[in-house]
Amino acid sequence: MIEEIRRSLGEYTPRILSPGQSQKAAVAVVLREGEDRRPELLFIERAHNPGDPWSGHMAFPGGRVERGDATIRSAAERETLEEVGLSLERAERLGRLDDLEGLKGGGRPAGIVISAFVYHYGSPGPLRTNHEVEKAFWVSLEALSDPARRVEYRHPLLGAETYPGILVGDPDRHIVWGLTYRFVETFLSVAGRGLPSRRP
Repeated sequence: MIEEIRRSLGEYTPRILSPGQSQKAAVAVVLREGEDRRPELLFIERAHNPGDPWSGHMAFPGGRVERGDATIRSAAERETLEEVGLSLERAERLGRLDDLEGLKGGGRPAGIVISAFVYHYGSPGPLRTNHEVEKAFWVSLEALSDPARRVEYRHPLLGAETYPGILVGDPDRHIVWGLTYRFVETFLSVAGRGLPSRRP
């Protein structure tokens, strides 16, 4: 399965957005082989912060590009090391997904362009989270593609509108939605798995 993903990403041409006046950020989509050699992706639950409207949300390790980052990809690697204690220097770089523009409620641009870089790490070892991360864990591609895990998510600050999501843990905490969902959607599409249909 990893070989298929490696080949698919190697053949994929991602959509690269020009940030213009927007801020830049990057995330790392880290892949490993879990039990029975099943591919798994690394997710983080952001730390709970009353001043952050996105606190507690599921995400990939990453953050804004800072002045000292040599490249956008360097930002993803730096943030991954800071947030979960995982150095990607020895990881295999598999490719890049489409850039996405961050959105506010109602689909309004948030003034930030996010890039996603995909890595394969054979034996990443234990994770060590910092103060920015409540929890970090691995989720199999099988689980991400399971129709029974497809849910509708409603953010308390975004009115009655619902968004597609994937339940990856505690129903009250661990739902992949929004920007992270869109990256997962692209990754699974490139990997030839596709997202699950809505639950009946």
